[in-house]
Amino acid sequence: MKTKDMAYIALMAVLISVCSWLSVPAAIPFTMQTFAVFTALLLLGGRRGSIAVAVYIALGAVGLPVFSGFAGGVGKLMGPSGGYIFGFVLTGLCYWLGEKLLGRKLWVKIISLIIGLALCYAFGTVWFVKVYSAAKPISYASALGLCVFPFIIPDAAKMALAFLTDRVIRRHVDIE
Repeated sequence: MKTKDMAYIALMAVLISVCSWLSVPAAIPFTMQTFAVFTALLLLGGRRGSIAVAVYIALGAVGLPVFSGFAGGVGKLMGPSGGYIFGFVLTGLCYWLGEKLLGRKLWVKIISLIIGLALCYAFGTVWFVKVYSAAKPISYASALGLCVFPFIIPDAAKMALAFLTDRVIRRHVDIE
């Protein structure tokens, strides 16, 4: 891996961190993390973008305050919203797989991000139910209503913004 790649990966991990701080508190906080994850994948591609997501999670796991509410540590990752954070890895891997199999065409990027986001939602919801149910039972339908349905339109808007950001940045910076 080249120094330039490591710098871009670090920059995207920082972007994800900063975007996680922009949040509206809730059971699963509304943040700009998904925008940053989408942007990292679009700008860096599946491999480097997925590494940036993993670096972000590792920074949080060791205690740096990179998660929503300026939180960090394994406790935050093991909490109710931890599955959605780990789900970002699935989004990255899905994007990387789509890129490997079908190339970097626009339709591939869109479909890969949509499927990756659905995987993130699914993993995060199962995690949420398992963790939250330890204290108070909750159904999957209730969890979807609390943790997924309110996020679909905002996440679609963040995805569109990420595509726009990718297009603008590529006009001025050679990312490859």
